[in-house]
Amino acid sequence: MSGGGTSGDSRPEHYRCVGVGVGPANLSLASLLYGKPQMTNLFLDRKDRFGWHDGQQIAGAKLQVSLLKDLVTLSDPTSRFSFLSYLHEHGRIYHFVNAQFDSVPRQEFRNYLAWASRINENVVFGEEVLGIEFEHVFTVHTSRRVVTAENIVVGVGNQPWVPEPARGQLGGTQFHVSDYAERSADLAGKRVAVVGGGQSGAEAFLELISRPPAALPRRVTWISRRRNYFPIDDTPFTNEYYVPSYSDYFFELERPTRIALNEQNVLTSDGISEATLREVYQRCYTRRFIEGSADLFALLPNRTVTEVRADRGGWDLTVTGNDDPGQVEHVEADHVVWATGFRSAPTDFLAPIAHRLGREGEEFRVDRDFAVEWDGPRNRSVFLQNGARGQRGLADPNLSLVAWRSQRILDRLLGVVSNDQLDSFIGWSAKQRSAELRGA
Repeated sequence: MSGGGTSGDSRPEHYRCVGVGVGPANLSLASLLYGKPQMTNLFLDRKDRFGWHDGQQIAGAKLQVSLLKDLVTLSDPTSRFSFLSYLHEHGRIYHFVNAQFDSVPRQEFRNYLAWASRINENVVFGEEVLGIEFEHVFTVHTSRRVVTAENIVVGVGNQPWVPEPARGQLGGTQFHVSDYAERSADLAGKRVAVVGGGQSGAEAFLELISRPPAALPRRVTWISRRRNYFPIDDTPFTNEYYVPSYSDYFFELERPTRIALNEQNVLTSDGISEATLREVYQRCYTRRFIEGSADLFALLPNRTVTEVRADRGGWDLTVTGNDDPGQVEHVEADHVVWATGFRSAPTDFLAPIAHRLGREGEEFRVDRDFAVEWDGPRNRSVFLQNGARGQRGLADPNLSLVAWRSQRILDRLLGVVSNDQLDSFIGWSAKQRSAELRGA
């Protein structure tokens, strides 16, 4: 492990950088830092081992981004921590090429991430960060020890989120889709409601109606607030929202404009893949028209679940039409799967210094290098990974800019500036375009 005190030295181990949380974001930075002895680093996670959506690794689920959007490739294509390096090291790179996957299987990508965490000795699991204090350097109190650091990188990721009607009721026959693999095994002959119109909801619905006869639920109802089951917009110009130059452009906008843009463009990141939608429709066709299972499923978009009550050993979901709030329906279910997304995980360990950190709404306010604005010295920073969606746009929690964001943080730590890739084809800023024309 990099850094550390000498034998018999009672002083805490000291690092240039300590990361809190080991999801894809901080794992990317740990990978780019690897092999840089001048930048001693340690990344800690309270989990016993690496995990990435392990509870919702539904068979057949695919990534919605390019395999090049791994931990490092878009920043350092020569890194040993790339997805292609993972395939090569395991002796199956030709098999992967020959398999001709349209998209990377999500389980394969999860295994790649776990591999990257295992081969990096600066990544430590089973150690929780309890609190961080500051006086000249950061003092990090963990469940095992105390270390000091010149910089902190927070990458704790997200946690499951459910709307108000479900709060306080999860457990047993109501569960978030993040627990799908464990909780959905015994649903044969049951009435199941899936709530949520994104990719996770689509995958859960498809898996349920695709089960063999002996394991098939009695009825599966798919409820979504969206007006329809909309596809992800994955076209080339839309994907320009997921390049570094747009992230920087978005950062400079006024907050109301940023909020509006995130709302308007949500389907560029949170829609359903076209392949999944096609498979869902074809499965519905087969079940209803070929196999005669007319009552197996119900599709109820453009509705909001406003209440969930216990009812005769199951659940009664009150569902209100979005176009006509007076139109109320009741969905009876034995099990409810909430595919309603995630929100930023808490950062209680920052409580000792929280009063010194700038805020913007519910987020910490960051600068262009993803360092939280605070009243401490500039050469001592708290960086924020995957926690500035309101300031950096929809790409912030997405895999698309993971490597670039880590590189920008690394550049700040090293005091260098890497060569950026060329700007977007699109001239986002009228102000910048006018300046360019005047200088022509």
